[in-house]
Amino acid sequence: MAEVHVIGQIIGASGFSESSLFCKWGIHTGAAWKLLSGVQVGQTQVDTPQIGEMAYWSHPIDLHFATKGLQGWPRLHFQVWSQDSFGRCQLAGYGFCHVPSSPGTHQLACPTWRPLGSWQEQLARAFVGGGPQLLHGDTIYSGADRYRLHTAAGGTVHLEISLLLRHFDRYGVEC
Repeated sequence: MAEVHVIGQIIGASGFSESSLFCKWGIHTGAAWKLLSGVQVGQTQVDTPQIGEMAYWSHPIDLHFATKGLQGWPRLHFQVWSQDSFGRCQLAGYGFCHVPSSPGTHQLACPTWRPLGSWQEQLARAFVGGGPQLLHGDTIYSGADRYRLHTAAGGTVHLEISLLLRHFDRYGVEC
């Protein structure tokens, strides 16, 4: 079987109006993919930037996959949350990006968005906190339902990912 090693880090996030940010992340693959080592989901620590607007997490990602085909290439998905001084958490944005398909080191910038909801929900979010969230997490990376949502732009999640491909030439895939 062909193998893919995904090694890198979630560097941080910028462009969010909220501070004290943390990120829940995961990776989604198709049925032909098998995780050999690593953890498919994770969460960063909370960072409150003192200088500038960049929240730094430097959260490691180390995954090793085996695959029988190219369909269902891995996609990273993110939920960025903010935490207030009382420890309450509020959604700041959802986002996803495809893992690059070429070997080497890649700098990725993943834009995020959040559902707007009705004007009553927007007003409540401004004064009380909270706000609408997705019922199903797969809506983040599956296109059909996502395009019907009314959304607001969030910030950007920054990643540095290195990819190692092994045995793809045995299966007729040139890298």
